[in-house]
Amino acid sequence: MAIAMGSGGAKGGGPSFVELFTPKLVTVMREGYSLDALRADALAGLTVAIVALPLSMAIAIASGTTPERGLYTAIVGGFLISALGGSRFQIGGPAGAFIVLVAACVARHGIEGLILATLLSGVMLLAIGLLRLGTFIKYIPYPVTVGFTAGIAVIIFASQLKDLLGLTLAGPEPGPFLAKLDVLKDALPTLNVPAAGLALGTIVVIAGLRRLRPGWPGMLLAIALASVAAALLELPVETIGARFGDMPRSLPAPSLPEITWAKVEAVLPDAMGFALLGAIESLLSAVVADGMTGRRHRSNCELVAQGAANIGSALFGGICATGTIARTATNVRAGARGPVAGMLHALFLMLFLLVAAPLARHIPLAALAGVLAVVAWGMVERHALAALLRTSWGDAVVVAATFLLTVLRDLTEGIVVGFTIGLLLFLDRMSQAIQVQGGRGLVADDRADDSGRDPYDPAASHATDRDTVVYRISGAFFFGSAAAVDAVLDRIGDHHRTLVLDLAGVPFVDSTAATTIAGIAARARRRAGRVVLTGTTREMRRTLVAHGVRPPLVRFKAAPEKSGG
Repeated sequence: MAIAMGSGGAKGGGPSFVELFTPKLVTVMREGYSLDALRADALAGLTVAIVALPLSMAIAIASGTTPERGLYTAIVGGFLISALGGSRFQIGGPAGAFIVLVAACVARHGIEGLILATLLSGVMLLAIGLLRLGTFIKYIPYPVTVGFTAGIAVIIFASQLKDLLGLTLAGPEPGPFLAKLDVLKDALPTLNVPAAGLALGTIVVIAGLRRLRPGWPGMLLAIALASVAAALLELPVETIGARFGDMPRSLPAPSLPEITWAKVEAVLPDAMGFALLGAIESLLSAVVADGMTGRRHRSNCELVAQGAANIGSALFGGICATGTIARTATNVRAGARGPVAGMLHALFLMLFLLVAAPLARHIPLAALAGVLAVVAWGMVERHALAALLRTSWGDAVVVAATFLLTVLRDLTEGIVVGFTIGLLLFLDRMSQAIQVQGGRGLVADDRADDSGRDPYDPAASHATDRDTVVYRISGAFFFGSAAAVDAVLDRIGDHHRTLVLDLAGVPFVDSTAATTIAGIAARARRRAGRVVLTGTTREMRRTLVAHGVRPPLVRFKAAPEKSGG
């Protein structure tokens, strides 16, 4: 019996290293890049830059850093993600999902520790991409993604309550969610009505323009109106200039943070969290772009670009960069043709930094908090939450556990626990899906001649013999279902001399299933019986033989090998 490894195509049939990691920018240029495409990309890049400008500053402030670091991230990280990435339309920069992790890292290790963690996360993302592990990110269950995204949204909104209401705290604002709410509740008597009014007005303007004029840059217009109102009316509200001073008008010179083994050890957990979340967010964003355009991204190339972007962002004093769903979708809707749009978006932001940075000092922090409140609301996938909670108790448990742990404990803990619960539920469902059907002379399914499975031959298995019984196993035969199958077949084997197992309905067997079959065959042999296996694939036989399931313990009914292959 010849055994062959079926790992995904003929020799040389898979994509080469160069094909896997060629940036989409190169692909677009090879296809031919016209002046019309440049115009379309320039318009899309400007549109996205207008959206990214207030968001980048707001996310940086909410993350416990200064507003210019958000712009550094969008400029450097955004440019590299578009130039090197595996998606035609991905827009990179600081993301709301990182606010929780970045703020916690700053609180523990300061800005220098944050920059080092960002640098290390970039190295990790590079390694994940080059090792081609990006494919496995898709195995994170959807309920986990929905749960932790909703949890992050709640934490972001809670982090903005102080500026939304203009509260004055007696001491530093706590990081944990419940402790934060207690402190904010005690500070409610210090409510600043003008600040709360500006925040509410910002939210109303953004929501109104989205409904009435969806093509207009609602966030930028809302920020501009709030800034003009605060200045003309001389409202007693805190601005970017009052808290952070003037913004620099250029990028800083690139520099490495101080790297010591002790510091690397200290920030390593934060770096791992940045890398994990960055991989998830960027690939989700690329998938959204694919769905909107009909294109396909290169996941591992995208992760390499994300790694380079985070390294570049850290060198220029920025924070974590990743693909952002909202800005990427805006880029697609604005008519982008390729990665040049994302590169131009970064250059437009650089132009703002060079020319209009002094204007940023007049932006009220309450208005930026209003922008982030809208972002947090948009992050909650309300329809998906309702569907998951309504249709499956298992998915509801995963969503609830991930959400509560993200809000009350830690983002990474929420993802790990949610993934574990989801995996256990999946294994339970798969183990219950397996079926063992018995009878004499089962008729084989109508399968194609080149299906790769050996045919069922009732004559060869003595199906006409009254001491012979035929059983067909259907479903995934793996460690979760092996015990149930073993119990059924062991009882059957006590009463028949020959047991024929038809595995045509089994997609694969793992080591536990192979060991189970070996045990059944060994018990049959001790009773002077035998086991005949039919319907196996070559890969399945390879696994079985490796675990001792071979003649004379069992008999395979294999299809004759074709010559000239």
